[in-house]
Amino acid sequence: MEIDPYLINPKQKINLKGKYKLSWTEDNLFTEKNSENEVNNSGSSYLGSSFSGSKKTFLFLLFVVFCFSIILGRGFFLQILLGDNYRVRAENNRQKIIPVPSERGFIFDRNNVQLTQNVPNFSLSVIPKNLPKNQEDLNKIIEKLISITDQDKKEISDIIEKYKDYQQDSIIITEDIPYESALKTQIANTDLPGISIQLGSKRLYILDPTEKGINTTSTNDTSNNADFLHPEDNQKYINNSLSHILGYVGKLSPQELDTYYKKGYFPSDSIGKTGIEKNYEIYLRGTYGEKKIEVNAQGKEQQNLAEKEPIAGSNLILTIDANIQNKLEELVNQKLQEINKDRASAIVLDPRSGEILALVSYPGFDNNDFSGGITKDNYNKYLNDSDEPLFNRAISGNFPSGSVIKPVMALAALQEKIINPNTSFLSTGGLRVAEWFFPDWQVGGHGMTNVQKSLALSVNTFYYYIGGGYGNFVGLGVDKINEYLKYFGFGKMLGIDLPAESSGFLPTPQWKQRVKKEPWYIGDTYNYSIGQGDFLTTPLQIASMTATIANGGTLYVPHTLKQIVNLETGRVTDIKSEVLNQNFIDPANINTVRLGMKDCVSYGSCHRLSTLPFTSAGKTGTAQWSKTKDTHAWFTSFAPFENPEIVVTILIEEGGEGGINAEPIADAFYRWWALYKK
Repeated sequence: MEIDPYLINPKQKINLKGKYKLSWTEDNLFTEKNSENEVNNSGSSYLGSSFSGSKKTFLFLLFVVFCFSIILGRGFFLQILLGDNYRVRAENNRQKIIPVPSERGFIFDRNNVQLTQNVPNFSLSVIPKNLPKNQEDLNKIIEKLISITDQDKKEISDIIEKYKDYQQDSIIITEDIPYESALKTQIANTDLPGISIQLGSKRLYILDPTEKGINTTSTNDTSNNADFLHPEDNQKYINNSLSHILGYVGKLSPQELDTYYKKGYFPSDSIGKTGIEKNYEIYLRGTYGEKKIEVNAQGKEQQNLAEKEPIAGSNLILTIDANIQNKLEELVNQKLQEINKDRASAIVLDPRSGEILALVSYPGFDNNDFSGGITKDNYNKYLNDSDEPLFNRAISGNFPSGSVIKPVMALAALQEKIINPNTSFLSTGGLRVAEWFFPDWQVGGHGMTNVQKSLALSVNTFYYYIGGGYGNFVGLGVDKINEYLKYFGFGKMLGIDLPAESSGFLPTPQWKQRVKKEPWYIGDTYNYSIGQGDFLTTPLQIASMTATIANGGTLYVPHTLKQIVNLETGRVTDIKSEVLNQNFIDPANINTVRLGMKDCVSYGSCHRLSTLPFTSAGKTGTAQWSKTKDTHAWFTSFAPFENPEIVVTILIEEGGEGGINAEPIADAFYRWWALYKK
């Protein structure tokens, strides 16, 4: 049957189900027999089925592409963007950089006598990262550590816990372990993950190496250091005065580590804790080197890949003279035993520069006890000692001055023109104000007294007058007294290059009203003018005051460091003296006071020094501080009078009268020094 093509819309495409199939375009036509309804229904069904299949395929392909995109993106992110980071982490698992400690610089006295030494020692350490994560396995490791160190479990566990944040660093469990224990631990190291033996050095402090004939003449030559004195070779170690000067080194505490870790320190490091060791840590420490090693999965060293040598710390040359230091300590010790006292301070300095030649704080301590870590028992003994041997009383102790402060009072009155060298007051045994009596030390008084005689005989009445005034005479007053004391460095730290210096204390009416809820009375000023009451000073401040008078009016910063020797470059840096104050007192007034202090030796309370082979000047002092305990005994002096080279200041706590117990120490020292300086 033929179909008329014009019966069908030429713009329509259809499929006919049945006997005949029909397909066409505008130009061609193929048909198959079917009804119009069949054509429409069949065509609709066919098109829907085709569209549904294509959509599923499209969504599947889209899902596949999405998955591959994620995989490719993640791969790109990890391998390209983070590739360097993971490469470094992988290398770090295989390689490890170990710090190589530098040798700590040595300390010498001014004559190149060596005072410190470094000797090899072994330490047991752990690396937290390499310790077992399982608590049972960790306990086994701790039990091993207990058997090696004899420490208790809690102590070791506490150390590991304290430093748990320093996963990559070596943490010292114990120091100074015997060689045999170190060797056994090293052999068993394969069964002890995270544990290792470190070879380090221990600081030793030598008291008197000159007795062994050891006198290092070149501070740049350290070739013989390994043969220097070991503990078993030396009978005398520092156990007193030099310990306060040199100080000691110790392991970083967790609190210190928080600060110093950013500065390149490690948990296993030692650091200066007190004294010179602390104040000049930056020079003594040196520069650490590095060693790059390859490690296995347990963190054990396999081979050395590269190494950078450390740079040794600088050597320090002190202003201290070890012979003067030892002699002064010996004399102080003898006197304390003689009068059955336990605490004293003594200072020798050069008034021309502020250099400290000797500084004794008694009792002292053995700083070798702290080297390599001090035991709890030893540390508690120091802490519980009522005489406080760890306390540097020469620079940190606060004491009433007694009459040794009178030279400053006299200078203030002369400078303010309240008096002149000829001004005299009648001393009849003291002054009475209403119901209060302020005595002289000598019953009946000293008669007519001018400034020189007041210093020679320590006449209190003279200082009551110039300090607080009496009758129609107007004295300095508390504010002027404080002003001049500040000129001489009282009431503030002088800046000595040792830690923990005290500033002393200058009382004021405002302070008294605020703290004691009392007004300032004339009696307070009288007491102040003779060094009593609430005024407090350090032995160092009295020595510095004496040096200022001795040299004609220049207040220097006292210091203990003379030179820094850089071993790498050979450069020697001289430490220059620093001036705190000068030209604040007329030289004529200083000369008047100097003559008064000379008269103290010629016929006054310092008369013991009058038979020395050179002229000298001094001032005694007896300071009340308790109603039930003995007074403090003071003596300060300088010599030779014409061209002062040395200042000697002595304080014996609860020592009684200065002229009786403190002055003899200075006298004996000067007689020894006269021979020594030749």
